[in-house]
Amino acid sequence: MDVPAQGIIRSRIANACDGCKARKVKCDGKTPCSYCIRRQRPSTCKYSHPRRTRQRHAADAARTPTSTASPRASRSSPPSTAAAVRSTRATSLDDDGHSVVAGHGTRHIGSAARRSSVMEEDDTEVPLEARLLCDAQGKLIFIGDCAPLSFFQSVRQLVTSRVGQNAFAPETSRYSVLENAPAAPVASHEPSPPALCQEGIRLAVQDYVLITTGLVDLFDEKLESDVAFWASHQRAENLTTTIHYLVLAIGLLKTDEATSRTYFEYGKAQAFNSLNGSMGVGTVHAFILVTVYMLCSCQINNAFLVFGIASRAAYSVGVHRTEVNARFGPEIHRQRDRTWKSMRIVDLFLSVSMGRPPATSDVDCTVPYRATDLEGNEVFDLLNASVQIMLITEGIVTEIYSRKKISLQLTEGISKQLREWSERWLHPLKDVLSLPGDHTKAQISGACQVLASYYYAVMLVSRPFLMYELFRRLGDEPNAARYPAMSNGKSKLADACIEAASMMVDPIAELIEQRVLHRRMPLLVSWLFASSLVLGVGLLGNFGRILEKYTRISIQALDHFAQSDTHATQYSLIAQSLLNTALEHLEKRELQERLRRTESSSQLFGLIPQENRARGSAASPATQANSTAASPAVSASQRRHSLFDRSLFNPQSTVPSPRGGGDLDPSSFFGSGDVFGGLDANFWSNQGNEDPSSALNLFPLLEGGGGIDLAHYL
Repeated sequence: MDVPAQGIIRSRIANACDGCKARKVKCDGKTPCSYCIRRQRPSTCKYSHPRRTRQRHAADAARTPTSTASPRASRSSPPSTAAAVRSTRATSLDDDGHSVVAGHGTRHIGSAARRSSVMEEDDTEVPLEARLLCDAQGKLIFIGDCAPLSFFQSVRQLVTSRVGQNAFAPETSRYSVLENAPAAPVASHEPSPPALCQEGIRLAVQDYVLITTGLVDLFDEKLESDVAFWASHQRAENLTTTIHYLVLAIGLLKTDEATSRTYFEYGKAQAFNSLNGSMGVGTVHAFILVTVYMLCSCQINNAFLVFGIASRAAYSVGVHRTEVNARFGPEIHRQRDRTWKSMRIVDLFLSVSMGRPPATSDVDCTVPYRATDLEGNEVFDLLNASVQIMLITEGIVTEIYSRKKISLQLTEGISKQLREWSERWLHPLKDVLSLPGDHTKAQISGACQVLASYYYAVMLVSRPFLMYELFRRLGDEPNAARYPAMSNGKSKLADACIEAASMMVDPIAELIEQRVLHRRMPLLVSWLFASSLVLGVGLLGNFGRILEKYTRISIQALDHFAQSDTHATQYSLIAQSLLNTALEHLEKRELQERLRRTESSSQLFGLIPQENRARGSAASPATQANSTAASPAVSASQRRHSLFDRSLFNPQSTVPSPRGGGDLDPSSFFGSGDVFGGLDANFWSNQGNEDPSSALNLFPLLEGGGGIDLAHYL
């Protein structure tokens, strides 16, 4: 007898938490919900507002005819429409090298709205990676989405949630050394300038040029002779003295850090004293040098603050306008223009490495970033190459990380700029690296820094696609449903991120072997850390075992800089933990795959005794659970083994070895069930119908009459 259907009252909640939505499980709407409590992750239970209203507005805007839209209505278009209009724009460089926003022709808002639904499907979300981290004094410091430190936090969260909670060593699980705790400060700056050692002045100036080439260019080629002449004569307390002391402070960081600190404290005090009087280009130079010294001393947050003074001083004296600079004659004109370019490079490096807005812009700037000869060809200039790639990086941060989404259409515009830059500069820069005899160490070091910035820009634009692919590969079934397989174009972008990271590592390692690179190079350390993270997660995501080699090279390069840079020390420890985790994960996965194959093929020749299989089948699930729980856990100290002498499984481990012969019992690993459904009884009989011509020839050398030449064996 059929029971009539009755109305069943179901309790529904207005909104489910993000975790229950991703896993498509029922949520009770509490904070935290019962599902997150059962998973022992109540802190991850968060609720986001539904997006149904915005999608409905976008659909209504798509149905609205464009001919009836008024200018007032177009200005008040819904957010999705505005986002669609922004997605059709890309940052490009004009004839002078400035970054401008160029649209693809005049487009109606209605047509952009009709494409908004397609764009939403094509867009890839950029992970929200902004963090509040602690500095050396325990104070909270903001780190934005595009910063390498934020990328590390996202990688750590991905690895600990998908691979293992103890994946990273405890000393690298948190990153709090944003700044070095400064050494014992000088009590007060001396009324007279510190004493100078005449012997080491020229070497200090050469080291200053080696560190700063490709980053700043404030002086002409006569700097070494000018500083030597200044040091040997009477020194007045003016801005020139302040600048020269700061130059020597940067140059002495490698050989005499105590004297360098003394010079820096004096120069910094005199720079701040100069703000009381009339400012000039010397004031701008002084604060740029203070910023560079702080960067080389791992005081990046203080450098960010001090550079704000330099930027305002530069705007005050008008170095951002080339027509103003031209009034001082050709030589001063060139120096002021290059001062502005140097400021843009340092500013954008600080902005990208910390994920914060820049202090300078090209809105009112007329300084050209390109120089051409009489034939119209661009003149090779490391400073121009550096500022141009930094401007492209600024566009990547603005167009991608500020919008929180990236599409193939937007990526195409940025990739065009990177290709154009590559066509102009890649071969000349590589020629500098490949022909060390024709160039100075400073030029080689500067070319390496510019190349590293280019590779980092490629990594930055393709990093969201790599993270998307990693979430898909390392996720469970509900997570895999949330991250479907990417299209061919997006998967290539994920591969491009890894290729750029590996290409960055090679020239740095070669120059370290040639003893060209200085140990105080903050730009290279920051970009190298990001590349080591990309290579490590690429190895973890099974993008190729060759990445292990490049990851080890990046760690060795970080160890070189770690001799004088504590940031590099911390970065090296993080990269080592990530490499060890990736290798352990791959070995475990390969072992599981090998055991599955053994289970499938061992029955052909009786490799596994029947009594072992019967005993494994008779084991109850409760017994297996108890035996699994009783197996000794690997401690965190055992997991942090040596980087170059790994041993994944110790001799006392209960995990079976695939080479165990008759003692191998796959049922202890997979349970009592047969993974592949057992061996088919008609397996051998089915093979009898095989075509005789398809049999394998075990002696291919004998087909030609046995003419085998054994002369080289006799």
